Amino acid sequence: MDFATTTWIVCYFLVLFGLSAYGIHRFVLVFLYWKNARNEPKPLRKFEQLPKITVQLPIFNEQFVVRRLMDAVSKLEYPKELLQIQVLDDSTDETKAISEEEAQKLAEQGFDVEFIHRVDRTGFKAGALENAMGTAKGELIYILDADFVPPPDVLHEMVHFFTDEKVGVVQTRWGHMNKKFSLLTRVQALFLDGHLGVEQTARSRSGRFFNFNGTAGIWRRSTIEDAGGWQHDTLTEDLDLSYRAQMNGWRFIYLKDVVTPAELPPDMNGFKSQQHRWAKGSAQTCLKMLGPVWRSDVPLLVKLEATAHLTANFAYLLLFFLCILVNPAMHPESGWVKMVLLDLPIFVATSVSVTVFYATAQIAVNPVPWRWLREILYLPVLLALGIGMSINNGKAVLEALLGQQSDFVRTPKYGHEKSGGNKVARRKYRALRSFIPVLELMAFLYFSYLVYDALLAGNWVSAPFLMLFQIGFFMVGYGSLRPHLPRFVLGGEARA
Repeated sequence: MDFATTTWIVCYFLVLFGLSAYGIHRFVLVFLYWKNARNEPKPLRKFEQLPKITVQLPIFNEQFVVRRLMDAVSKLEYPKELLQIQVLDDSTDETKAISEEEAQKLAEQGFDVEFIHRVDRTGFKAGALENAMGTAKGELIYILDADFVPPPDVLHEMVHFFTDEKVGVVQTRWGHMNKKFSLLTRVQALFLDGHLGVEQTARSRSGRFFNFNGTAGIWRRSTIEDAGGWQHDTLTEDLDLSYRAQMNGWRFIYLKDVVTPAELPPDMNGFKSQQHRWAKGSAQTCLKMLGPVWRSDVPLLVKLEATAHLTANFAYLLLFFLCILVNPAMHPESGWVKMVLLDLPIFVATSVSVTVFYATAQIAVNPVPWRWLREILYLPVLLALGIGMSINNGKAVLEALLGQQSDFVRTPKYGHEKSGGNKVARRKYRALRSFIPVLELMAFLYFSYLVYDALLAGNWVSAPFLMLFQIGFFMVGYGSLRPHLPRFVLGGEARA
């Protein structure tokens, strides 16, 4: 065996071992979920006198959803004298005038409203939240992003958990208003339900660290201050503050069955922009917090789970390397011994774990059998899309590792709730372009060749596996470029 072959085998094995480790971790989360499925959190008691709550609404160029947000906030069932509403508007477009007008309407309805507009966006969302703390009046801080629509009774569902002085955060589960908008939004809902239905529930109820999701939850003000406040040296300020707070002994409560509806990015570029920010911010937080976690006195199982949690997006780097190494691995001369001893266990630890994980998530959020059975039919598309995102998200992780800083790129929100959507909004708020779609389409062509080669060689076992890569890279690459293609290429109006 020559040096090149030996090097390939070692690298291939290491990549598969890493992906298998993340696959095994999914099995662990599923086990923790079912073990604690009946362990629903309950408040110690109810407040005799409700506490004052500050509702913070961080907004940046959200003209198509800001009225919907303000209308929902006006319907919150909580005493007006105990509510303060802070509109934190950093917008540079028409949104500022709209949100200021809506804030004035709330004030006319008797709400205590503060409109804060920053010209200097230092720290982006984290900076806006930290800046507002100086004038926040509530002992509890309820944060809502612009694309969320809180149900009227949501504050009463959360607030009584704070009768326990050790509780620092109460987080609700995100719902998906425009889930049926397209195939992409359906698959995004599957992705998020895995995190929100299984991961957050399993971690919360088993005593592991979990993160505030940036919105649709309440912080105790003293928890934020005790943990060092909002910091903007990562793109996921919510994950960063969550870990600092929990390491200081604060308890976090996750309410799986209390749902706050939100809007999913309806186009591929918006989805990729969001995923890039989350992946890069998560890796940045890993570099910042993993050392302190291991130096702390929290239990070993909590440290191990935190490690898996903070490094989760490194799996995209491994997927990217697998794309490079996969060609030699598909050759028939690898033999049945390798298939039984290596490929089969890897398949179980990766693909089977994904299936079990997301099926469990659908059972968790859709208890009615016919509903979750219908949703898991989209699992092959989810697998393909996850693979197709490996270049975009792998690049994000590499940027974090190399210390490359970038702005907080907002995810465009269009006010979509039904198929059809707001086409004007989609044309106005398009995510940034990059060279990544070209690489994704090149990967599609590469895997098209590998599929052809596998079929030509009679390698029927490998062909479906390779087709997941082929389809995934086509979905992501073409989906990114389609809004920018000339009309004649699409046979009509270029769709946003």
